[in-house]
This record gives sequence, structure tokens and C-alpha cells, in this order.
Amino acid sequence: MSTSGALAGRTAVVTGAGRGIGLAVVEACLAAGARVVAGTRTHTESLDLLVKQGAELTVVEVDLALPEAPAELVAEAVAVHGGVDVLVNNVGAVRPRPEGFLSVTDDEWEWTFTINFMAAVRATRAALPHLIAAGDGRIVTVSSVNARLPDPLVIDYCAAKAALTNFCKALSKEVGPRGVRVNTVGPGPVETALWQGDGGVAAAVGRSRGVDPAEVAQGAAAQAVTGRFSRPSEIADLVVHLAGPSSANITGADFVIDGGLVDSL
Repeated sequence: MSTSGALAGRTAVVTGAGRGIGLAVVEACLAAGARVVAGTRTHTESLDLLVKQGAELTVVEVDLALPEAPAELVAEAVAVHGGVDVLVNNVGAVRPRPEGFLSVTDDEWEWTFTINFMAAVRATRAALPHLIAAGDGRIVTVSSVNARLPDPLVIDYCAAKAALTNFCKALSKEVGPRGVRVNTVGPGPVETALWQGDGGVAAAVGRSRGVDPAEVAQGAAAQAVTGRFSRPSEIADLVVHLAGPSSANITGADFVIDGGLVDSL
């Protein structure tokens, strides 16, 4: 799937852009010719390097867990580039719950839904008028395989991602006739800090079970037919395809990219 030039002349807003999937999406959008406005809680060396290299990239330091922050990010894109053509809702986070459902407090449920669901709702609300005005707007939301694969270890995360995927499907029916396509991508385990970092899922599960995090990660990878995690660049390529003209009649779809982990038709 070639995405070269697929987003030429387009302005893309990417949330959670500092590392992992978000950073890969920024790089892929730039490679596809887009002007990118990247929302990140803190500047990262990778984003700063892209700016120094002359990429058409605006980095906005913003905490997307705050109610007003997604609208501020979109407003910056409009101020710099005059509009928004593509919104990539990527920001998200997970905290494993090895002690089970009863250990998850109201505050923790609220935190999970804020960062994994409400941040996307708020960014979409802010961007939608501009996407409609563009006449060919695209929203691509990074959800999760856990939207359809409930796991008690991440019970609140699963619920939030299921809500996110459902929201995007419903929205696609409303705004499709107005020229805005809405799709989701549902990754399985990906080679990012969310899974493999010091505070990631593998580390948390390893601590709770008294095993090496690498063993946990290997076990998770072994559940996929391909026997490995997805790479951030693979998720990013799919995102750019869905944001580009070659997917012009695709909307309301959820694309699972999990190496065959989930059995579904």
C-alpha cells in the first residue's frame, strides 16, 4: 500500500504524538505530504528532531486529559494552517489491574475514560466543523483490539475502548453524508512503551506474577498467529491509508491489526 503523496496539501492533527504509535503516525503523515500539528504532553527529542530537519510540523505541548485541551490543539491547527482536513485520535493509556475489578476505584475509572474516550470525543467535537468545511474530512481513531477482546487485567481500558469504537461507528453514520469519513484502527499488542516500557503492561504483569517482563511479552506475542507484536509503523501506514484518497468509500469500519490474535469474521 503506497501512501506517498496521499495527504499532499492536507492538514492533519495527531493526538498523543510524542512517541509510539502517535510518533509513527506523525512521521507517516509527513511522508505522505501532510502538514502536521502534533499534540503531546511534553516535547520529545524525536519530534524536536523532525522540526530541526525542516518537517512541516507544529508541536503543541498540551495535556489532553484536561477538558479544554483538545479544543486548544485544534484551534492551534486552524490558526497556523487555516483549517483541519484529518484528525487522528491516538492518545491513550492503560494501567493493568492485576488485583482485579474490586481494586479499580471511581477515580481510576474516570482517569481511564478521560484519556481513552473523552479526549477523542472532545478533539472530534472541536475538529468536526472544520472537517465538514473541508468537504472531504477524515477522522481516524486508534482504538484497540480490546474493544472486542475483554480482558479482566485491563477491564476499564477494555470498556473505554469499546465505547470509543462504538462512538466512531455511530458518528460515521451522522457525518458521512456531510463528507466526513470516520474509521477506527484496533491494534493488538504493539512494540511501544505501553506494552514494553518500564511502566508498561508486561512490567506490571511481571511484577504481579513474579516473572520476567520479557517472558510476559513473549507469551502475549505467541498468542498471535504471526507470533509477534505489530510495529508502530504498520499501524501508522494503515492510519494514513484510511486518511487518504485510496480509501474514499470506506467509513464506519474498524480495522483490526493484531497478527490474527482475535478470532472474528
